Amino acid sequence: MLSFLHPWLFLLAPLPLLVRRFVPPRREREPALRVPFGRRLEQALAGLPFAGGSGRRWAALLAPTLVWLLVLAALARPQWIEPPIERQVPTRDLLLLVDLSASMEQADFTNAAGEVVSRLDAAKEILGDFLEKREGDRVGLVVFGDSPFLQAPFSTDLSLSRQLLDETAVGMAGPRTALGDAIGLGIHLFEESDTPARTIIALTDGNDTKSQVPPVEAARVAADRDIRIHTVAIGDPTTVGEDKLDQATLDEVARSTGGRAFFAADRDGLRGIYDELDQIETREVETLSHRPRRDVFHLPLGAALLVSLACRLPLKRRGPVVETHRRPLRVHPATGELELS
Repeated sequence: MLSFLHPWLFLLAPLPLLVRRFVPPRREREPALRVPFGRRLEQALAGLPFAGGSGRRWAALLAPTLVWLLVLAALARPQWIEPPIERQVPTRDLLLLVDLSASMEQADFTNAAGEVVSRLDAAKEILGDFLEKREGDRVGLVVFGDSPFLQAPFSTDLSLSRQLLDETAVGMAGPRTALGDAIGLGIHLFEESDTPARTIIALTDGNDTKSQVPPVEAARVAADRDIRIHTVAIGDPTTVGEDKLDQATLDEVARSTGGRAFFAADRDGLRGIYDELDQIETREVETLSHRPRRDVFHLPLGAALLVSLACRLPLKRRGPVVETHRRPLRVHPATGELELS
């Protein structure tokens, strides 16, 4: 598609006509040959085709007009608009917090084949399916035990995030649970995020036993920065000791940030939770479209040059001869003037 960046320049098209109309050409008086038979000579030459006759006169009129219009077209900066290039911009950053404490090794869940697996293996399977549904989001992964660690930075490459999730193992971050510090690391990661929606989904099976900042205090900081936290508790709620599931704290963390708290005792319950979270945290993608423009001003400019050169080619034509009673008169082939031969 062709467009002009400065189309108003075409308003200058009649400028040469205005100059010709209001600024007449300079006329110089030239010596003339006076003859007594000038009128008869004029009548005799009236029907003769002079050099550069009617065809030449039309060329002399059309060529400058065409050159002027082509120059105007080049000055108007013609541009060829390429097909649009679209890019999808995520509108949500989603951070997954996964507990890798020692209690996640307990085998009281099942996988899709019905085999008994550890809590972490079941969580990785469900989270992997959840990631596949988040097309259009930027997803990051933080694992925590004694300390939180960034496993996968925010990225739209969900296959990479799932691969890094599958590579996690129980105890790789320490045997205990530091949920509050993991939330704090998540808040820090969101500082460079410019998306309108920012969400944390924290999965754990125990209570916080290692954090320097309590989970509820960290959640309040997150709420001040418009970060929503959903908590997912898994495991046995009757467990006591350090592995006891602190559901009250998880409920308070979610409530203080406007999120929701969930509990799953088995694989089906865990899958249902992440299906519900997928519905709550809807995916929205902003599409940006850009149509590249390519300048093509050289085309009309080159055409104007060719037309100008073509008009300057010599016209090879001999002028007609008019015989008088003394000396013949010849029309000059270039100027069209009468000359004595």
